[in-house]
Amino acid sequence: MQFEKKTRIGNSKGIFGILIKIILILLALVVVVILIDRINFPSPIKKIEKVISNENFKIVK
Repeated sequence: MQFEKKTRIGNSKGIFGILIKIILILLALVVVVILIDRINFPSPIKKIEKVISNENFKIVK
């Protein structure tokens, strides 16, 4: 058996495989976002309001 040196850095199969992996990852992220969007998180019943006095502010120039 004779040793053959590959001089090419990459071929079309490698690029095609990388594109498929990227598409699968993006598809998985979209599915996760859709599933999280369907979860009904409870909203707060009362409004949270905090009064900030003007004494604590400093003017920076």
